[in-house]
Amino acid sequence: MKTGNKTVKKADLPQKTCAVCGRPFSWRKKWEKVWEEVRYCSDKCKNERKKSGTA
Repeated sequence: MKTGNKTVKKADLPQKTCAVCGRPFSWRKKWEKVWEEVRYCSDKCKNERKKSGTA
């Protein structure tokens, strides 16, 4: 993630915990505009949530 002309170290990126598997995952460039809405670490976890019928 870049702020201005400075590069942020990978260890300094924001993290969240996956709502399905409970593992931590880091910010990704593709999530830049929707980071507040991201709840799952992967498509697999997103699909598992749909199968189980929970939030």
